[in-house]
Amino acid sequence: MTAYGSQEMSANLMRVLMRRPGASLASADPVKWHYGPTFDGEKAVRQYHEFASLVEKSGAEILWLEDKGDGLADAMFTHDPSLMSDHGAVLLRMGKPLREKETALHEAAYKKAGIPILGRIESPGTVEGGDCIWLDAETLIVGRGVRTNEEGIAQLSQMLEPHGITVLGYDLPLWHGEEACLHLMSVMSPLSRDLALVFAPLLPASFYQLLKEWGITLIEAPADEFHASNGLSLNVLPVRPNEVIMVAGFPKTKAAMEAAGCRVETFEADALCIACEGGPTCLTRPVLRRAA
Repeated sequence: MTAYGSQEMSANLMRVLMRRPGASLASADPVKWHYGPTFDGEKAVRQYHEFASLVEKSGAEILWLEDKGDGLADAMFTHDPSLMSDHGAVLLRMGKPLREKETALHEAAYKKAGIPILGRIESPGTVEGGDCIWLDAETLIVGRGVRTNEEGIAQLSQMLEPHGITVLGYDLPLWHGEEACLHLMSVMSPLSRDLALVFAPLLPASFYQLLKEWGITLIEAPADEFHASNGLSLNVLPVRPNEVIMVAGFPKTKAAMEAAGCRVETFEADALCIACEGGPTCLTRPVLRRAA
């Protein structure tokens, strides 16, 4: 079996890089890490294990990074420090300074797994994985904002263009400010090749128009649940087309996806995802996705 390759967002999740949280999360300083009032380190670790069991139940193989007390509380959000392509991994440079050291964890994991490194984003460029969405295998959309800058997008484009991949950058709104985290994937979650959950008021207008041109059906995330969750109601992980994992507590968003034909599983995540500003997608770095 091919060990890596992922240039789509919702095909069958077959292999994924995750970090099993431990002391670094359990003892994290919520002020330092910009965690919300519902943060509880020990509870967050327990909720993570519930999430991981759902990923395992889907049949995906998990490549584990272990938390050995390095103090990198956000390193459980493995979606951000690297990007996977069919040609190898791209090591990204984080826009949040506290997270810069996480890239080295991914590099070591890929080398151990025998996965080639296609390239890396160098200073002053920044790109975070949460700003990257594969629209199809030849088109990568990247959100330009607080965490991902123009120089990073240019480097990514130069890296991927020889492989027939077009990179399109779109400006993101500031929303809650520099300390908060609004990624492109904060306002769009692909559910299948032609279906996505979106919060249209925060989507770049020209990107919204592109999605409509491509014939992608857009499910509007209920605004009250989006705001109550600080956007985490929209952050859902497809384990296969139209089968997703989401944070519990947002029944209208769940019902909207089910009405569009999706199967939805939930887990409690008030101390984990809601407090730490990262959802089920953020907790995973897909290493291999393939159509059935």
